Amino acid sequence: MGSFFYYCQFVKTTSSYLLTGLSFSVLWASASIAGKFGLNSVEPLLFFTIRFLIAGGVLLGYAHVLKKYRVPAGKEWLQLSVFGAFNTALYLGIFIVALQFITAGITALAIALNPLFISLLSSVLNKRRVKWLEWGSIVLGLGGVILAAYPLLQLESISLIGLGLLGLSMITYSIGAVYYAGRKWQLERVTINGWQVLLGGFMTAPFALLTHQPASNHFDTNFWAALFWLVVPVSIIAVNLWLILLKADAVKASLWLYLCPVFGIILSALLLNEALTLYTWAGTFLVLAAVFIGQQKNNAARQS
Repeated sequence: MGSFFYYCQFVKTTSSYLLTGLSFSVLWASASIAGKFGLNSVEPLLFFTIRFLIAGGVLLGYAHVLKKYRVPAGKEWLQLSVFGAFNTALYLGIFIVALQFITAGITALAIALNPLFISLLSSVLNKRRVKWLEWGSIVLGLGGVILAAYPLLQLESISLIGLGLLGLSMITYSIGAVYYAGRKWQLERVTINGWQVLLGGFMTAPFALLTHQPASNHFDTNFWAALFWLVVPVSIIAVNLWLILLKADAVKASLWLYLCPVFGIILSALLLNEALTLYTWAGTFLVLAAVFIGQQKNNAARQS
């Protein structure tokens, strides 16, 4: 009887973990699709600036009003500003502009390469010799993105400018991630996230105002639905699910990121009618293979 009870508990725990991981992957992958919908109604910088300000305000309300976490002080404001500049203002600001030139499916593939770029940048900054396997995994992953984008380049639904902007956004995100990892934070994670998002919104606001063209914006149902999705399911629910996964096992949690390209491509095909070709699946396979190789390298480094 006891064995049966423990088996039931194991099944329940495993099912809960799998449901959490799958829910996170689907919600995180949906961000690009929601962004595409939002761009049909409003200008890119205005759209994401509004998202940053609302999401940051909600997170900080939770942190300081409900949880009573302390407010940043001293040099923490500079650290939060630098982190917000790279992780939110530059990364997502460039990313949303790139979405005008590329498909949501391609962005999902490219985002999967972020852990590899972060690893490479960390090696350079820490003056650690970059192994050929690391270079190989990045080249393989980039090759996969280009292969998946090849037929779309011919159809003019994607451009080299878009791919260049997407690459630049990944670099800024990697810099932000390395900067975050290199600081000894004394703040709660939700406080850090809330302030860096809000500060990032303040940074993009002047550019959104300078490029603002009132006639190009329509605050219709499409806009509000996309904004709601990016703020609540993505910025709040998905981030919370990610924290749950990290608390359970940080190594296993990272594996759920690698399902995002698959869900991203499927959702893009279903909701945006983006093409699914042999190039798409072949490119996806190469990206996942590159990420798998990079993960094995990271595991070996952790064990040594």
